[in-house]
Amino acid sequence: MEIETKCLHSGYSPKNGEPRMLPIIQSTTFKYDSSEEMGKLFDLQASGYFYSRLQNPTTDMVAAKIAALEGGSAAMLTGSGQAASFLSVFNIANAGDHVVASSTIYGGTYNLFNVTMRKMGIDFTFVSPDCTDEELEAAFKPNTKAVFGETIANPALIVFDIERFAAAAHKHGVPLIVDNTFATPVNCRPFEFGADIVIHSTTKYMDGHDATVGGVIVDSGKFDWMAHADKFPGLCTPDESYHGVTYATQFGNAGAYITKATAQLMRDFGTVQSPVNAYILNLGLETLPLRMERHCSNALKVAQFLSENDKVAWVNYPSLPGNKYYERAKKYLPHGSCGVISFGVKGGRKNAEKFMAELKLGMIATHVADARTCCLHPASSTHRQLSEEELVRSGVPSDLVRLSVGIENVDDLIKDIANALAAI
Repeated sequence: MEIETKCLHSGYSPKNGEPRMLPIIQSTTFKYDSSEEMGKLFDLQASGYFYSRLQNPTTDMVAAKIAALEGGSAAMLTGSGQAASFLSVFNIANAGDHVVASSTIYGGTYNLFNVTMRKMGIDFTFVSPDCTDEELEAAFKPNTKAVFGETIANPALIVFDIERFAAAAHKHGVPLIVDNTFATPVNCRPFEFGADIVIHSTTKYMDGHDATVGGVIVDSGKFDWMAHADKFPGLCTPDESYHGVTYATQFGNAGAYITKATAQLMRDFGTVQSPVNAYILNLGLETLPLRMERHCSNALKVAQFLSENDKVAWVNYPSLPGNKYYERAKKYLPHGSCGVISFGVKGGRKNAEKFMAELKLGMIATHVADARTCCLHPASSTHRQLSEEELVRSGVPSDLVRLSVGIENVDDLIKDIANALAAI
């Protein structure tokens, strides 16, 4: 099936007389006729559910849909995109380990890695996504366990060279984790370019309506954990906290990573997505291809308008001809990039804030990538914890305005932006 059809039909297939819509299984607990039957579930010898902190039928069906969209073998929903970022790394990197990450990742993820996870004993080296081959090679250490990047950096909009970073990761026997939130599987499928694990903040385009916070981790099922068993003891040696199961042996490449994330990490951290949120997410997924087409066409027209306006200092949109990443975007994002534009207003921070205050249709909000147009000044909000030097290194200068173009009529959007610029 093509992706438009998968968005409607994957994950849940009702049988004769069953509900046409995905059912909400709003229950913490599941009943069994014998302790023996439940014991098989605890021993991972049978499929089923016993407690929704680990797994729930509704969330699993939505995770299965997203796995199908990405072309992965298994997936797990989380309570937020941040939880997905954390668990995707912590599933294979523990105290004393090291991770290579793109320096232009979302500010919240940067702080998660650079502050919180450092306190847990995990070291990070941040490299520019445009670093030289020598700089990339020098970032790896004997204890490196993963490489992490974003398909389209939020909000720098740098297009990640997935194949290049995947090749470097695989050379050192570690997986590449890619945050595909902005592109969505409609516009990019990182597994086809060598990525091993994909995550999303489902709060963004996948939900698309400002309704639910959530995340997802998807495994390609292609990374050979046992071939690098010395690097990944959590997957390749018995887990004494879970009946001595060796995930890579019992579940193979296709199931080991997500099974461990579920049975061990979700059990302990409980960062679960609720069945109701999963249900709402599924509604968003059904129209994802339609919305992404509109987001991208609207954003390109807005970017073209901004590039011709004398109040605008610069415009960054990967699908705009002449953009630094235009050719790379054509390779990885042939159907369009996303609805997010970064640009600078002449006069710097002061005029950027004036522009935002004058918007009537576009709302000032920390959120991004949903049906309504919204605007943000990252340096004073999402990235305010970063120093001026860190802002520049992250690709988020202090004059940057992030405009998330919605699916309204594009002429209305351009009028609103033109009026706000004229007021400066």
